[in-house]
Amino acid sequence: MGTVTNITRAKFSVGDLIHHRLFNYRGVIVDVDRDFQATEEWYDQVAKSRPPKDKPWYHVLVHESTHSTYVAEQNLEPDECLEPINNPVL
Repeated sequence: MGTVTNITRAKFSVGDLIHHRLFNYRGVIVDVDRDFQATEEWYDQVAKSRPPKDKPWYHVLVHESTHSTYVAEQNLEPDECLEPINNPVL
């Protein structure tokens, strides 16, 4: 008998356009982490909704902004707008 491993599948991929459910911004995914990869200090200060660390997290370039952000999968949904993302990194 083989060992069963729990493989987490990400709902989104690099290049997908997303909408943040809580903060109502659009963006594009530029990297995916299978689970939380930032520091405990960052999590305590920034992740106020305490999303799970064992689910995928995404690096997102924010539309109409100059920054990127790190977002838990539970806070993202597909972007229905489909208009291009405007970020200087792109």
